[in-house]
Amino acid sequence: MDVQVYTARWCRDCRAAKQFLDAHGIPYSEVDVDANPAASAEVVRHAGKRAIPQMVIDGEWFQPYAPGRGLLLDELRRRLHLARG
Repeated sequence: MDVQVYTARWCRDCRAAKQFLDAHGIPYSEVDVDANPAASAEVVRHAGKRAIPQMVIDGEWFQPYAPGRGLLLDELRRRLHLARG
């Protein structure tokens, strides 16, 4: 499975998403949108706004959080083929 996470150092939800991946032993590459303007533009192109974190799982874009709700744990588990719990 190929996982990319579009993040920024200041982003609390990005840290939570990376901690989730780390806790489940899912390898990923991190793309810092503050350090890479092209990556920031790519997020806007796919999400319609500069909303991070964004994940690309095997080529499919996914926003793993919802404002006011935090990480979408069930959806993350489903997309990453993890057992619930």
